[in-house]
Amino acid sequence: MELDFRTLDVFTEETFGGNPLGVFPDAAHLPAELMQKVAREMNLAETVFLGPPETPDGTARVRIFTPEVEVPFAGHPTVGAAIYLASTQPVRRGAGVRRTGNGHAELVLEENVGMVPASVEYRRGRPVFAQFTTAMLPERRESPRSPEQLAAMVGLEVDDLGGDHPRPLTPAMMSCGLPFHVIPIRTVAALRRAVLDIAVWRDMLADTWAHHVYLVCPLFGGDVRVRMFAPGSGVPEDPATGSAAAVLGGYLGDASRQLNGTLRWQVAQGQEMERPSLIMVEVDKAAGRITAVRVGGAATFVSRGSMTVPGSPIAPPEGDRASWLARYAKRF
Repeated sequence: MELDFRTLDVFTEETFGGNPLGVFPDAAHLPAELMQKVAREMNLAETVFLGPPETPDGTARVRIFTPEVEVPFAGHPTVGAAIYLASTQPVRRGAGVRRTGNGHAELVLEENVGMVPASVEYRRGRPVFAQFTTAMLPERRESPRSPEQLAAMVGLEVDDLGGDHPRPLTPAMMSCGLPFHVIPIRTVAALRRAVLDIAVWRDMLADTWAHHVYLVCPLFGGDVRVRMFAPGSGVPEDPATGSAAAVLGGYLGDASRQLNGTLRWQVAQGQEMERPSLIMVEVDKAAGRITAVRVGGAATFVSRGSMTVPGSPIAPPEGDRASWLARYAKRF
């Protein structure tokens, strides 16, 4: 059978930047084993498989695979899937929407982590930016490893770790649906020098709750430079990680002295891989507690094609593609 797909570069406005994403429409009904093989064949950080919603409030069912495993939630697939779905539907028009085609669409993506609301912005009739709200608020656990051990794991000195934002930053394990081992880095120079020692990582973190390694370097004015390593998911280094950016919002939001209002950061990633990416993060706080985390970014369509998969066609559970698209349209 033939499976149609599109690819997008996510968290960038330019082709060959950001994080590549494979999107397979009308494919969430496929067996999980087949989706995993397709994702391994694509060999991208993540590939998404879309299908009709399974709940009255959903826009689409979304399943996300790395080359090695299915994950319950991931940021750049959420942004890319939202922009792809919005590109198949008319713009929702309302008060203040110009005739140039500017507008927005509201979606709810059914991911394994739960319902993920997303808002898509249009420019001249084309979806160009998506922002999602995490289904889970940040969860923090203390790192079981010392700063000395973590520094050695990424090829740095212990003095390269730490920083203030404005409270002192220390290593921690955090999740908004996908856990990360957050390691604060003092300077961009140290961030660039970092190299993950796979053997040390395997001994220290491979079997822990948060085995993805996330290096964060806060700068002045709300900018942050980051890198992310996920060998346990078959991703040696990721050029743009929205789920980690959500975690970053929780991590830096906790360190902020601001008790109420919205905090914002602009997160740069992928420079070391020559795939520059830009991720926008927002955190709402009330009485010192984080009440919402939002992550957004741009995406651009890059390619389309089809993959020949051995075996007979597997029919969707509820009719053909036209009926699926009709059901998508009802969610806009």
